[in-house]
Amino acid sequence: MKFVAVTACPTGIAHSQMAAENLEQTAAEQGHDIEVEIQGAMGAENELSAADIEAADAAIIAADTSVNRDRFEDANVPVVKGTVKDAVNDVEGLLEAAVETAGGDAERDTSETSGASEADDTTEPQRRRGGDRSKSLANRLKRLFT
Repeated sequence: MKFVAVTACPTGIAHSQMAAENLEQTAAEQGHDIEVEIQGAMGAENELSAADIEAADAAIIAADTSVNRDRFEDANVPVVKGTVKDAVNDVEGLLEAAVETAGGDAERDTSETSGASEADDTTEPQRRRGGDRSKSLANRLKRLFT
């Protein structure tokens, strides 16, 4: 599978770099292609192109700061969100979530446009991006207690 990722922390010196390297190495070991952009106080490094994003099956955002998701949503690329610590300590979990998301298990988040859909009388359920939140919560709790 092909992934794009953004790692970001307030300073962007050590932890973002470690997270990016860990994502690249683990993805390669698992047979995935990945392009990683690193964001920090000095700006963006290895900035993702629009072509990279559009070719991706899913995007991973491992950040402790705000990262703009518009370019991923505009390209209809599902997004998996985690922290920089997740990309350093549980990169397999992030990649597993990205594989599940890219495989069609994720649902699209329509919460921002839900006002218009509530007025419509449709029986189709709303969809959201990011996969099953209970799986994410269970994984986080498991990591917390182990």
